[in-house]
Amino acid sequence: MSGAVDLSSLKQQPVTDVPGDHAVTEADFETKVLRRSTQVPVVVALYSQRSPGSIELVKLLEQLSQDNGGEWELATIEAEQNMRIAQAFGVQGIPTVVAVAAGQPLADFTGNQPEAQVRQWLSAVVDAVRGKLPGVGEAEGEAEAPEDPRFVAAEEALERGDFATAEAAYKAILNAEPANAEAKAALRQVQFIARVQEIDPATIAKADADPADLDAALAASDLEMFNQEPQAAFDRLIALIKRTAGDDRTRVRTHLLELFELFDPAEPIIVAARRKLAAALY
Repeated sequence: MSGAVDLSSLKQQPVTDVPGDHAVTEADFETKVLRRSTQVPVVVALYSQRSPGSIELVKLLEQLSQDNGGEWELATIEAEQNMRIAQAFGVQGIPTVVAVAAGQPLADFTGNQPEAQVRQWLSAVVDAVRGKLPGVGEAEGEAEAPEDPRFVAAEEALERGDFATAEAAYKAILNAEPANAEAKAALRQVQFIARVQEIDPATIAKADADPADLDAALAASDLEMFNQEPQAAFDRLIALIKRTAGDDRTRVRTHLLELFELFDPAEPIIVAARRKLAAALY
């Protein structure tokens, strides 16, 4: 998928007959996908009657949808008969599967996938919106785990502004548990916040005045991220990637990927930014 995704224009279009219990066309896309996705994520499967592999994937998704506890819904769309929908999603291959939540694309994949991987992807989609959409509540029967004193100590240090102690605490957790995802995420956050403290607030203006100043641009993107302007930070770095090459381009790309890691990879802003990055690189 590539480019901006604007689903708002896909409303009240002429009917196109497509067989199947989960079939959706332009005529009912607004109701069955956009509106319904405000309650639960809608998994949109774009396929072609000329692609046996895509039909197999649709059948798998139909099977999985029968026993999902109502936490997601399936919408199957014949791409060649509904080209405007395919174009709106920026489809570049068949089959393409897109999870839509709150009217916006949340995550996607292209091509056939093994059943186990599809199940894992669906679980990740549901977990990403759990508690955020009315139809996907918090998991039942989960007792609240006691606070880990190691994390408590790190968080207290962070609240005091003692970034070195907080960083050391998270690194200690990772030394003992290298796969601890919570500690990895927290360490990235601490290192980012500590790095931003050293940046001159005038750096954004400096970077705007001299687009060729690579150091200023990277620092400016950090400040924009810290100021809750992630889109500005991503756009700045992606534009810089388009203008650079070799080691400079690698350095900018690495910095951008580090900023991506501050978010859940399923966040719509990250999905969109990764598409823009791919377009800038290729």
